[in-house]
Amino acid sequence: MKLIVQVPCLNEEKTIAATVRDIPRSIAGIETVEVLIVNDGSTDRTVEEALGAGADHVVSLAESKGLARAFMAGIGAALKLGADIVVNTDADNQYRGEYIPALIRPILENRADMVVGDRQVAEIAHFSPIKKVLQKAGSWAVRKLSGLQVPDAASGFRAYNREAALRLNVVSDFSYTLETLIQAGKGSLSVAHVPVRTNSPTRPSRLFRGIGDYVKRSLATLLRIYTMYEPLKVFSAIGSLVMLAGGILAGRFIYFYLVGQGKGHIQSLIFAAIFLIVGFQVLVIGLLADTIAANRKLTEEGLYRIRKMELGSPPDRE
Repeated sequence: MKLIVQVPCLNEEKTIAATVRDIPRSIAGIETVEVLIVNDGSTDRTVEEALGAGADHVVSLAESKGLARAFMAGIGAALKLGADIVVNTDADNQYRGEYIPALIRPILENRADMVVGDRQVAEIAHFSPIKKVLQKAGSWAVRKLSGLQVPDAASGFRAYNREAALRLNVVSDFSYTLETLIQAGKGSLSVAHVPVRTNSPTRPSRLFRGIGDYVKRSLATLLRIYTMYEPLKVFSAIGSLVMLAGGILAGRFIYFYLVGQGKGHIQSLIFAAIFLIVGFQVLVIGLLADTIAANRKLTEEGLYRIRKMELGSPPDRE
């Protein structure tokens, strides 16, 4: 079994060496552990520091493409290098390498295709109360949308077996964490979680500008991805609400018409017609989107098969 730990990086020269050295190179059940640096257009000495600390491979993007793109570039490279298991960790040394054996254990025992490290957010001292509340709320929303029982949806400390890695498709430019969970839930992948501890922060997060930005982008990502997988539910809900508003306005007009005051409420009839027509159109769009979603599933299956043919199975290791 070959484990590759991928580390997406953007100007992390101060912390990348400690992150690489913290990764255990001897794990029970694993024959080979290698470290893959995904350089997302760094302009400092990130790569040199990583190689000096013992990193085995480097994939460099010409310019910064964002965390989601860097993550997928790392997944592709790890698969080409013959990884049986891929672990993703952060370059700022947030996650402790000592927990990697526990993170991959459910995969080694064939109990999961994907494992998420649960940071136990409520116990993280440097998280503000508002951040803890938002993390819990976000994880609750992801559980409802994905059908998975993952307590820490925003955690980037994750492990994937080869089959799960081959099936990953990330379209978001913001982050991969929420999208891959919804994708796993809708794709019937087995997902587990294990408790982990984190190190003290070495720098502020660079993924978002503040709490408001994080909430806005996370909600947009959740809505977009869920709509991609369950368009009929989303458009049916929207269309039904619009038609309900139209029905209420139509009922209002009918009431006043029956009591002899219909002439003064023609605007209710006009708006009722508009709402009913728009609501019906939204429902039709939902049906079309559902057909597109079915084609998307076929496309994802085709991409999976193409990747499997291109990358093949990892070589046998005695």
